[in-house]
Order: sequence, then structure tokens, then C-alpha cells
Amino acid sequence: MSSPPILGGASLFTGFTKLCKGLAVVLVTCHILVQILPPAVNYLALIPARTIPFVWNLITAGYIEQSIYGVVASTLCLLIMGKLLEPVWGSKEFLKFIFIVNFLISICVFITAISLYYITRQENYLYMPISGFQGILAGFLVGIKQIIPDQELSLLRIKAKWFPSLMLLIAIAISFFTAESAAYLPTLIFGTYMSWIYLRYFQRKPETKLRGDPSDDFAFSSFFPESLRPIIDPIASIFHRMLCGRFETSTEAHGDTLGDASLPGSDPIEATRRR
Repeated sequence: MSSPPILGGASLFTGFTKLCKGLAVVLVTCHILVQILPPAVNYLALIPARTIPFVWNLITAGYIEQSIYGVVASTLCLLIMGKLLEPVWGSKEFLKFIFIVNFLISICVFITAISLYYITRQENYLYMPISGFQGILAGFLVGIKQIIPDQELSLLRIKAKWFPSLMLLIAIAISFFTAESAAYLPTLIFGTYMSWIYLRYFQRKPETKLRGDPSDDFAFSSFFPESLRPIIDPIASIFHRMLCGRFETSTEAHGDTLGDASLPGSDPIEATRRR
């Protein structure tokens, strides 16, 4: 696998992959479609009250950008971040990540909107059209945090491992001053969390035949400052046991290690974690 490009300089705007260019065309085409046919938003965006029977909007909503600013920003970010991630993951895994995370985001947003309606009885939660690629882009930031955590963006001198946390912090701060936050904030939050769960526990590593990333540098507490990690770790460990306890037990039963030595082909980090 090739090394990801440096985060800075003119290299940000060159070397885009064919797959990312194709996905960019999809985003632009979908934007043009809803501009030419505005009623299409009612069928393609996620409108919780209409998701049943229009269940396909759980998939299509993530690719519908309703504003010109949204489609331009999403297209540029897709091209730039995609050329970092696709060479590392491979094209098939890159597409799989987008599809799975997009679907999980829509499910979570749908459940959240229905819950908020029953709590507040405000119908706007049921009929607000929610769409956009921002959830996937949030997931891409998590992926970049995973593969090049200590790489700095030359313009800002910020390490890549802090990109997801800063993005959420800024989005939450802006939400206090804008009425439209309900249309994008849940998508960003779920995009970050669902992508971390997928990469942490379920993404298959072809070279090792194992799943996920058990490293301490990619733990849930790594999204928070060092001073908060003693508080976050005990809470995160509960969800860790829920998500992968059974998986770890079953893999240990099959025996990836023999005594203290790793069997051929097993991942040393994974073996250490299991021991």
C-alpha cells in the first residue's frame, strides 16, 4: 500500500483518485437533480415521517446536497480526504466504509428524530428534510486520525488526530447560534461515532485476517484531552465489552496464540491485547 500524501501545500489539490472523482460526480449530479426538480427532496432526503414507506431515503439522503455551498465543500473534501484514505484502505473497502457508515448515520438520525418528537411533540423533527455528505466527511476525519495521527496540516499546525474533535467542538459551538443545527449536528456526531465503531471493531484487515484497530492511540478516550481520559476510559470500557467482548472470547477460543508466542500470520498488537 502506498503512503498517504502530505497534508499541506499544493499536493492537497492534485492526485485525486478516479473513484473519488466518480463519487464527486454523483454528489454534483444529485445536487443538480434536486435543483431542477425540487420535489425530489421529499423522496430522496431523510424525512422521518416519510421514511416508511420511502425506506430508500436511509441510503440516498447522504448523497443529496441541497445548497451550492454544501456541494462545493463536500466535493472538495471528498477529493482531498479520499486520496489519503483510498490508497491505504483500497477502493473496495473505501466504498464499503461510505455505504455502511452512511446507512448507520441515517438509522441513528431517524431514531433520534422520532425520539425527539415523542419527547417534545414538535412536528418539525418529523418533517425536516435531512441530507448531505457531511456525516461521511466526519467519518473520513476519523479515518485520517487512525492512519496518520501525528501528521500536521501545514496551514494550521494541528495534528490529524485532533481533526474529528475540533470539528465537533466547532459544530456544537455554532449550533448555539443557528436554528438549522438540527439538520446537520446529529449527522456529524453520528458520523464521527459510527465510523469510529466500524474502524475500531469491524473493519477487516486483509493482511492479517483480523478485524478492527485495538491500539491505545485509537481508543475512544483519544478523542479527548489527556486530563479527561481517566474519566472517559472507565465509561468507554463498558461499551468496549458490549461491542467486542464476545468477539474476543470466540477468537481466543480458536487459538491465535500459543503460550506467549504469536502464531504465524497473527497480528502482534492483537495478540498482546488478547493476552
